[in-house]
Amino acid sequence: MIYITLFWEFFKIGALAVGGGLVTVPFLYDLSALHGWFSPQELTDMIAVSESTPGPIGVNMATFAGFRAAGISGGIIATLGLLTPSFLIILFLARYLKTHAHDFKFALVLKNIRPVSMALIAFGGFFIAKALVHTWETGAVAGIVFLFIHFVKIHPILYICLGVIGGLLLA
Repeated sequence: MIYITLFWEFFKIGALAVGGGLVTVPFLYDLSALHGWFSPQELTDMIAVSESTPGPIGVNMATFAGFRAAGISGGIIATLGLLTPSFLIILFLARYLKTHAHDFKFALVLKNIRPVSMALIAFGGFFIAKALVHTWETGAVAGIVFLFIHFVKIHPILYICLGVIGGLLLA
């Protein structure tokens, strides 16, 4: 039964998470409360691991959440659940776009999905910040790194490496 639940929950997330992997964060937050497969703290750990490993963040998070819920087979089922709607939607859209690429209503739908996606991504960022920034020091580090990312254009992996080094030095 858990496999059907995992597939269905991640199918819904895959169908509704328009805008990328971080859009899955609000859905996963609700999923953690609904099923208890992982705690909010584990969710922040999942985000950190998913952001620092190769592959799409949504797929990494689905795999990790499924694994936490039901082992390796749970990770596979959750990942398939997440990917199935995208596969089906792309099949439909590829056919629809051929005949309706210049349809005003279709363009309006896409235009209105963008701010919703942005709000979901912003919620994900807010959730992560709320869960991880507990002291003025962590807030200051986050603020400084945010400014550096904005003004100093270096590869994001270097910021992750600097965070690892900083964590090792402070441990």
